[in-house]
Amino acid sequence: MPHPLPPGDDTAVLLLHGLYSNPNEMSPLGKELEKAGYRVAIPHLQGYTVCAEDVLDRRFARSPWEDWYAQVETVFDELRQQHRRVVVGGLCIGADLALHLAAQRGLQVAAVLALATTLYYDGWGIPWYSFLLPLGYYTPLRHIYTYRERAPFGLKNPRVRARVERDMREREVSAAGASELPLNGIYQAQRLIGSIKKELPQVVSPTLVIHSREDDVASLRSPEQVYRRISAERRRKVVLDDSYHIITLDNERRRVSGEALDFLAQVLGAPAAVRLPRAA
Repeated sequence: MPHPLPPGDDTAVLLLHGLYSNPNEMSPLGKELEKAGYRVAIPHLQGYTVCAEDVLDRRFARSPWEDWYAQVETVFDELRQQHRRVVVGGLCIGADLALHLAAQRGLQVAAVLALATTLYYDGWGIPWYSFLLPLGYYTPLRHIYTYRERAPFGLKNPRVRARVERDMREREVSAAGASELPLNGIYQAQRLIGSIKKELPQVVSPTLVIHSREDDVASLRSPEQVYRRISAERRRKVVLDDSYHIITLDNERRRVSGEALDFLAQVLGAPAAVRLPRAA
């Protein structure tokens, strides 16, 4: 859950990390938003967030995506009680959850930050045998099989990648998420994606879509579909050229923050964005 926020602040930003990851994944963006005057919440979602203490308790992998979303909606409503406007952003499946919220709640969502949105697992790093995974969705394998993460872990930056690899080896979890993804979680993500694909025209909030050309998990097909099919009058798509999937931690993380600040300033009349350097 987010830290308590004082009432009366103008705009809050709810940030959602990727599947079986943790708030550290969104911290660089969150810190820059806070510096600009926004109130930021990066919640721990039961059954979705994986920190060190969750690794040994595999019960986290049993939750359906509807449980993840219910918690997102609860946090969103709490923030709306304290702030005039609430922006929702997410990375990967977190972006899918953000878009689902925007589709359900309309203009109650002040703006959407859709980062590395995943509607198709078709990036260059997806293993060839991934097409076999659906065979396990409707068998006991769904609650047994785990997909082990491997290099490059969604990161082009060699220094950050090495740190993530070390943490996964020593602690089974890192800022980029858990070292293993239970098949049930992948199945639930696919169910969520199925809903999102139908709902995109219901998204009317101003939307910023940021994706890397070299994303190893989801190709540009995903952001292009989001950008084309949403109904938001104000939308922007940014394509990065020097990052992989986890753009909030990778080489262009400062550009991601700068683009988010600029977009929010334009659509909300929010705190003026400080132009951040594009290098890491």
